[in-house]
Amino acid sequence: MSTEGPLVTPARPDGAPVVDRAGIARARRIVVKVGSSSISGENVGQIEPLVDALAGAYARGAEVVLVSSGAIATGLPHLRLDSRPTDLATQQAAAAVGQNVLIYRYQQSLRRHGIVAGQVLLTAGDMRDPTPRSNAQRAMDRLLELRILPIVNENDTVATHEIRFGDNDRLAALVAELIGADALVLLSDVDALYTRPPHEPGAVALVDVPVGDDLAGVTFGDAGAAGVGTGGAGTKVAAARHAAAAGTPVLVTSTANVALALSGAAVGTFFEAVPRAS
Repeated sequence: MSTEGPLVTPARPDGAPVVDRAGIARARRIVVKVGSSSISGENVGQIEPLVDALAGAYARGAEVVLVSSGAIATGLPHLRLDSRPTDLATQQAAAAVGQNVLIYRYQQSLRRHGIVAGQVLLTAGDMRDPTPRSNAQRAMDRLLELRILPIVNENDTVATHEIRFGDNDRLAALVAELIGADALVLLSDVDALYTRPPHEPGAVALVDVPVGDDLAGVTFGDAGAAGVGTGGAGTKVAAARHAAAAGTPVLVTSTANVALALSGAAVGTFFEAVPRAS
């Protein structure tokens, strides 16, 4: 694994508060979350354009954290399994194999840009207990100072059903809160959130969600695409609300739109954030 990185650190973005999509292009610290179905199986080829988009933000001086699902889904073919296992032990085994392969794929792609990844595996208990939470915050802050790109995932190999985050949308929101991110981008297979499942007649894309909007009359599904994910639109809304309440605005869009999202283009659904205390 290469340890060579850029010799010159670019100037940091201006760090002005992100109040709309355009502000994401100048955010100093960004968390991006991608789901299993977007970077595994037949969609494994999306890793390279995803990495290219992250590298673009990194090159302008932003501090970038990737929260990536996909360990179990990536491990399945290596265990000769055709579908996600239902028993915990096999899920843990798939995660142990898949996490290794997943990080290797990311680092191979990041090497094209001279960027080194750092792996950070967390459990829900780590985020609740003050000591490991403080350790995680200190480690990620230092990785970002060193211009390393942290890749965060739930520690599926040791997590049990009782102590899991439940989905990585929630984990991404907690990470954004932990490190004081200026923006959180939640990626999926759909270009935005809709008033009802997008395949249903009458579904309309949500553009902006102001602080305090209860989204009355909106119906969200929770099924993971292709059977390999654990989240859905409902989990993204819950995660976006958590992050926005903590002061981090959120953009929800598709993995195919990640480069546009990080450049501040008018894509996806934007959740305004509660202003942080100065």
